[in-house]
Amino acid sequence: MDGFGHDVTGSEVLDRLSPLLADIALRSDEIETGRRLPADLAGTLAEAGVFRMVTPRSVGGLQYHPADLSRTIAALAKADASVGWCAMIGATTGLNAAYMDESTAAEIYADPLTITGGVFAPMGKATDEGDHYRLSGRWQWGSGSQNCTWLCGGSLIFRDGELQTFENGAPNHRMMVFPADDATLHDTWHTAGLKGTGSGDIEVADIRVPKARSVSLIADKPVADGALYAFPAFGLLSMGVASVCLGIARGAIDDAIALATAKSPQGSGRTLAQRPTVQADIARMEASWRSAKAFLHEAIEENWEAASANGSLDTETRAVLRLACTNVTRTAADVVRAAYDLGGGSAVFLKSPLQRRFRDVHTATAHIVTAPATWELTGRVFLGLPTDASTL
Repeated sequence: MDGFGHDVTGSEVLDRLSPLLADIALRSDEIETGRRLPADLAGTLAEAGVFRMVTPRSVGGLQYHPADLSRTIAALAKADASVGWCAMIGATTGLNAAYMDESTAAEIYADPLTITGGVFAPMGKATDEGDHYRLSGRWQWGSGSQNCTWLCGGSLIFRDGELQTFENGAPNHRMMVFPADDATLHDTWHTAGLKGTGSGDIEVADIRVPKARSVSLIADKPVADGALYAFPAFGLLSMGVASVCLGIARGAIDDAIALATAKSPQGSGRTLAQRPTVQADIARMEASWRSAKAFLHEAIEENWEAASANGSLDTETRAVLRLACTNVTRTAADVVRAAYDLGGGSAVFLKSPLQRRFRDVHTATAHIVTAPATWELTGRVFLGLPTDASTL
């Protein structure tokens, strides 16, 4: 059910967003200059159900098929990368609800206009005090936090002054979920790309977090029913980043085609589109983008089928999804760079969407879930080498 009492499917949300995409694109300068997602736009996305795509139906969420999630994020990112990124963060943090008891999850997520955000990296310190944690910390990369009602942050767990560990000896860490009013937001987001995401620092000092509002995507098992929650959590997060990059690259190809059909180089009576080298460049970009997209959706379906049939996935199946996500992210950056190069001198001006796409996609590649280290992680799996698969 959406905020208006209607049942919502993936296609319906996309249909609802479709007439808004052109307006979102027209607001790109406003979004970038403001360095955050405008509050009215965040509200519109919330009403459309964008931030409830991963939240369980049991607490009013949409519990999407991951392919619908990917398509929705990519469509928004094509219109504006910062909007797509904030939508991705707000949607995927809804995964926390699947690991909470229903009453606690409802407290946070039942309002259809709730927006959540946060950072998985364990940069907080949570001291175990019985039925709650005492939390302090500061997290970078808090995308979309200005519009959130609840925030979360990964935190190392301490008891009696000692760091707790998992069975494999790695530091124990959990996501702590707390009201946004408990946090201080620091305006540290001055970057080359994804400037409109407002990804500044989140800080809390000595706040109390009930244990029921903490989750571990590594050690805990989901309590919500459905294949979405048997789907690999880190694969889902990686898929979100990849989908943003997929949308940026699609936009760059379209921008390059529009430029090539309209622009005639100085001293020439022919458009760029009439040059064989440009024709070949466009064909290569299109082939790269379509190939990466096809691999991603093939991997999504493979993981979904296993999650639906078995309720669990083997290591190699999960590795295929992570590989596909990294491949999309890296391929998208190459495609955007090629589109930018094709634009020549026209692409360097701020009025050109190609320079923004270039900055945005290369900022997105910095995210750890699709960073180059994932080539090594997945390669070890395919080679049959011992691998810590806890984050696959």
